[in-house]
Amino acid sequence: MPQDAQLVYDRIRQEVGARAGRLWDVSLALHRAPETAFEEREAARLLSGELEREGFGVERGVAGLPTAFTGRAGNGDGPCVALLMEYDALPRLGHACGHNLIAAAGLGAALAVRGALGEVPGSLLAVGTPAEERGGGKVVQVDAGLFEGVDAALMFHPGVHSWSWAPLTASAQIRVAFHGRAAHPTGNPTEGVDALGALIQLFNTLGVLDRRLPAGSHVQGIVTDGGRATNIVPEYAEGLFGLRGATTAALEDLVEELRRCAEGVALATRTRVEVTGVGGRYEHFRASDVLSELFAGHLERAGVALSEPVPGVYLGSSDIGNVSTRVPAIHPFVAIMGSEASDHTPEFAEAAAGPEGRRVMLAAAEALACTAADVLLRRDVSERAWAGHREKAAAGL
Repeated sequence: MPQDAQLVYDRIRQEVGARAGRLWDVSLALHRAPETAFEEREAARLLSGELEREGFGVERGVAGLPTAFTGRAGNGDGPCVALLMEYDALPRLGHACGHNLIAAAGLGAALAVRGALGEVPGSLLAVGTPAEERGGGKVVQVDAGLFEGVDAALMFHPGVHSWSWAPLTASAQIRVAFHGRAAHPTGNPTEGVDALGALIQLFNTLGVLDRRLPAGSHVQGIVTDGGRATNIVPEYAEGLFGLRGATTAALEDLVEELRRCAEGVALATRTRVEVTGVGGRYEHFRASDVLSELFAGHLERAGVALSEPVPGVYLGSSDIGNVSTRVPAIHPFVAIMGSEASDHTPEFAEAAAGPEGRRVMLAAAEALACTAADVLLRRDVSERAWAGHREKAAAGL
């Protein structure tokens, strides 16, 4: 490092400590007033305002998303680090995924890096990413080119495990619609073509398929339109299917498998079928080993130890995957409850405003800031991170 490493880390710790009360107030303010996907107006205003007050150049509404923003600091001469903030809540459950802690930690890390370094070499971005739970703001931001030129994308996620990287799968929402012909089941039954019967047959076919899927792949569906009356053979039926794959390539294979199954059912039932994607697809998460190792070391110095994920356990999907397949990224999980618990529950929402949530948020802010400083001040870090990223991409990981 051009500057003494330990001196920089000590300054960052002091900067986070000086802002601890303020960061916790921000976290609690988000928790008290949860806003769901693309409705996070007050959250975006609060977080972007905090950055602006500390000298970041703030652009709001980035990538065409009203509740997205970017804060920027630095001289632009060197690596570029993006600290990511999520702040959308779950319907009826509030911050049961702990996004209030993610936002406060990302904010704290950005402010601490700028405060500790003064003139930031390179570029430091604090990126507000809305709608992770539904819609995927990061997917839109990636497609808009927001992460072009970024050398490291850093965030953490509260959870019930403390794992150095996130086993997150690729996912897609697929709508399947069958078109048949309406008929009265007693008046003219032979003239009917039962669209609902075709959809039910697809569910049965997918049940057989599900038993031979590889680890990390999964299909789950619901009926979204099953007809209008019991005395009419349905001419239209529709289902929505959630698909997951351990890798983006595995997901693509599964989407094609679903399509083949639907077309086979349509042929057998003399219906017509339409298979369409709904929203953007989440790609699998590609962890940067170089950056993950640095973060884990910094977090351990802050009093929290991380381990490798349990093999074969997957923790859902996230739009961070779309970022991680473009640039080196981290998304460690840090526990605020025991492994017997679960997120997306009222109990987790309560923990996200509790003392362990506060402790983890501050430790994560410090570790994120120290990792960002490593990238900004040591050219070899981004070079090694990119080399590892390209190696995994070539291997399809």
